[in-house]
Formats: sequence, C-alpha cells, structure tokens
Amino acid sequence: MQKIRKGSTIALYALTLGAFAIGMTEFIIMGLLPDVASNLNVSIPSAGLLITGYALAVAFGAPIITIALHKMQRKALLILLMIIFIVGNALAALAPNYEILMVARVVAALTHGSFFGVGSIVAAELVPKEKRAGAIALMFTGLTLANILGVPIGTFLGQAYGWRFTFWVITVVGLAALLGVVMLVPKVKTTQSSLRQELGVLRHPAVHVALLMTVFGFGGVFTAFTYITPILVDITGFTPSSVSYILVLFGVGITIGNIYGGKLADRKLLSSLTWILVLLAVVLAMLSITDQNKLLALITVFILGIAAFGIVPGLQLHMLNTAKEAPNLASSLNIAAFNLGNAFGAYLGGVVIDLEIGGGLQAVPWTASLVTVVGILFTLWGIRQNNKDSSRKKLP
Repeated sequence: MQKIRKGSTIALYALTLGAFAIGMTEFIIMGLLPDVASNLNVSIPSAGLLITGYALAVAFGAPIITIALHKMQRKALLILLMIIFIVGNALAALAPNYEILMVARVVAALTHGSFFGVGSIVAAELVPKEKRAGAIALMFTGLTLANILGVPIGTFLGQAYGWRFTFWVITVVGLAALLGVVMLVPKVKTTQSSLRQELGVLRHPAVHVALLMTVFGFGGVFTAFTYITPILVDITGFTPSSVSYILVLFGVGITIGNIYGGKLADRKLLSSLTWILVLLAVVLAMLSITDQNKLLALITVFILGIAAFGIVPGLQLHMLNTAKEAPNLASSLNIAAFNLGNAFGAYLGGVVIDLEIGGGLQAVPWTASLVTVVGILFTLWGIRQNNKDSSRKKLP
C-alpha cells in the first residue's frame, strides 16, 4: 500500500485555505449587495451583475487559463493563481467605480476554476489512491466553510466598516493562502501533459458524459437553492431576517455532505455517487411538500445541504479518473461545468416562476428534482461506459 506523503495533511490545509478565500470572494457580494449599490450609485440589479460576471468568468476563464498555462509545474501554477487572486481582490477594495469593481471581480474569478481544477489534482496526488476523494473533499471544505463562516463574518465586517474593508480582509486571507502554498505544498513529481494531450481529451465521449453529469447533477441544486429565500418566506412563512440563520444550517449540511461524500466516493465511486444523486432528487421533490411546515422545511434544507455537496468530491474524482492521461483541462472544465449548472439551474427556476408553470414558485423544487434525475441518467450512462472500458482492458 502506498504511504501518505510526509506533510500531506498540512499541505492539504494550505489548499483548503485557498479554497476558503476564493469561496468567500465568490459569495460575499450577495451579503454586501445593498452597500455596494448605494456606495457606487448603481441599482441593485446592476450590482447583481457582479455575481453574474463572476460566474461567467469562472465558466469561460477556467479552460482559457488552463490552456494558456498548461506547461507550468502545478505548484508554480497554484502560486501564480493566488497572486492574481490577491491582485483582483486588492483592486476590488480600491475600485473607484462600478466598472473597475466589475473588472476586479472578473480578474479574481479567472483564478477560480483553474485553482480548484489543478488543486484537485495536487490534492489527489498527495495521498494514497484509496483516499483521493477524501483529499479532494478536504480541499472543497474551504468552499463550504466560506459559506458558513466567511460570508456571514465578511458581511458583518462590510456593514460595520464598509464593503471595501471586507475585500481587504479577503486579500489578507489570500496572502496567507499564498504563503501556505509556497511553504507547505510540495512539488509533486508528475508527468506533465502536452497541449495536444490536454485538448485531445475533449474527443473522448466519456469526458463529455462526465461534464453532463456535473452540469445536471449539480444544476438541480441551484434550480431550487437560488430561490430558497422566497420559498422559505412566501410559502413556508419564515421572516426574511430568519433566512440567514437557516442558510447557516444549510451550510453545516453541505460541510457534512462534502466530507462524507468524499469518504463514500473513496470506497465505491460511481455507485455511491448514483445513490447520493437519488437522495438529492428525492429531497428536492420532498421540499415541494415539506415547505408547507416550518420544522419539516428546516429538516429538508439540512438534508438538502448534505446531499448537494455529497456529490461534489465524487463528480470531481470521476473526471480525474476519466481523463487521467491529461487531467488539467478536464478538471478545470469540470469546475466550469459546476458553474454552468448553477447558471442553468437559476435560469430554469426563474422561467418556472415567471411563466407560473405548475404553480410558479411552488413548482421550483419539483423542477429541480427533474434536473437531478437527468443527472442520474447521465451517471448511469457513465457507469455503462466505465464497465465497457473495464471489459475491453480485460480482453487478451
């Protein structure tokens, strides 16, 4: 059995801190939206575009950055990405107007997909093969903790000392993550793939199916979660001020799901991923019933968090296994697929509400469940492909 590399755990924590900083940057604008809009004299919808701009930059920036920097050694690439991230957040803190803030958000977002993509590869290389999903999950814990701790604390600081102060705090966290990567992450000896190899994985049908698993499997989460506040307020009857506390409960759920999803994926990747997706589809469907009762709604939101991030380590590890000859681009594309799933889910949920399909807001959880079912079908397709590939390898 391969031994865990010395210092691998603390190196993983350095990657987790980087993930925490990036996750905080992604979500913090939601808590500071009114403050930013008021300070820069723009409307709330215009300020909301700072979220859209970030998501699009993640989706399209991940493959571009990965291709452009494919020759870099992975530790060096992580260091460069953290430097760009720090520059982006410092620019946000100094932004004199809305346009510069948008540029700063895009600059920071360009590092998101590549950091998680390359970081996933490095995390998996630091541990034995049977613990790869757990290592990826540990790194992604930074993202979940950003939701539970980073965003509430950052929002409080921004409201107390101004939104620019929060971006300075994120910049400092980014500096700490940079030092952690420089000092703690080893130069893991790996075979660097060529650009031709990286682009070549896009010809493989299994990679396309893996991306669709991510888009639809995770897309169902944001079909519902994007509109969780109006669901809890307008349907369940919670006050708007109590929703923030409920979201912390959701955050605890996604942290638990992320950790145990990684453990299950290490034991039996595709079968555990399938069953967690089934749980996710069932929980989303149940939300359309349990949202009528406050206690049941709270329980459902908590379980939804567990199921939502229970699939994340498995989806990322499956992509690494599918594109093992040239994982850099494929891994970054999978991070982009998560964000495309977010955007698609949010759009679809909005269409259901605007057209009042099946009762509008009441039908959003059911719609989210159906999106997840599509993700399950692609997962079953992926399992079939995997079994065929295994059969071919056994032939003499």
